[in-house]
Amino acid sequence: MGKPLFYEIWEKPATSCIIGICSLIWLYIQKKGIGYSHVGLSYATAMEGHHWRIITSAFSHISILHLVFNMSALWSLGVIEQLGHVGLGVEYYLHYTLLLVVLSGLLVLAMYHLLIQKFKIDYFRRVTAVGYSCVVFGWMTVLSTKQPSSKLELFGFLSLPISFAPFESLVFTSIIVPQASFIGHLSGIIIGYAIAWGLIHGMNNYWAVSMLGWIVLVFIFSLKKSGTYNFNFLEIESVTDPSLPSVRFLASGNGRTLQMSTSADVRPSLV
Repeated sequence: MGKPLFYEIWEKPATSCIIGICSLIWLYIQKKGIGYSHVGLSYATAMEGHHWRIITSAFSHISILHLVFNMSALWSLGVIEQLGHVGLGVEYYLHYTLLLVVLSGLLVLAMYHLLIQKFKIDYFRRVTAVGYSCVVFGWMTVLSTKQPSSKLELFGFLSLPISFAPFESLVFTSIIVPQASFIGHLSGIIIGYAIAWGLIHGMNNYWAVSMLGWIVLVFIFSLKKSGTYNFNFLEIESVTDPSLPSVRFLASGNGRTLQMSTSADVRPSLV
């Protein structure tokens, strides 16, 4: 007989919170009729200054099956929070989840840039990615390296050896779900190996809080500069070099506007 659900939630507090956040965002997206082009990450929108999409794309899911698959895998990977005795644990999980969200998104853009500029495959300019799979694949990879004897449980009945799970899942999703982002999943695996092998290391509470602060600042400034959201208390003016903005705080007002840029040629990609 398995453990009661509330006990498992207690053992996986960070995982439970992330699943709750992604589920609430999915409900909000469904209620407001928001689509891929509103929250997803693409090369074209990133070049237009929509850097905030690196964050929104990671936590957004459009279809219920996409959400269920990602959250089921994430729930199984929450065992990482209980492995403090092998150098993992809750703090490690939170610190490197933050890195996985940002670095996997940046790596996706870098791969798109290479494919577009070097190989002239313009198709990837408007491929729009959404979903938490980059992070899920990253944690699969970390767990397969740190605890190769573990199992990945999906939907409560499907069990995969974690040592093969990253690449098994990469091939499986690419075949079964044609819209699945091979590049997004591969980016998560690459960052996961970089973390597991110690190529990316040294995260602690100080660096995590500092990084979170910078993420919030860049998120707000990119929302403002891209014209997506009008923060009346904040004005960004160009100086001698237009690429280096200066920031000025103004008296706050009541008027706020929300704009969502859409593209007629958007190719959704599930990550």
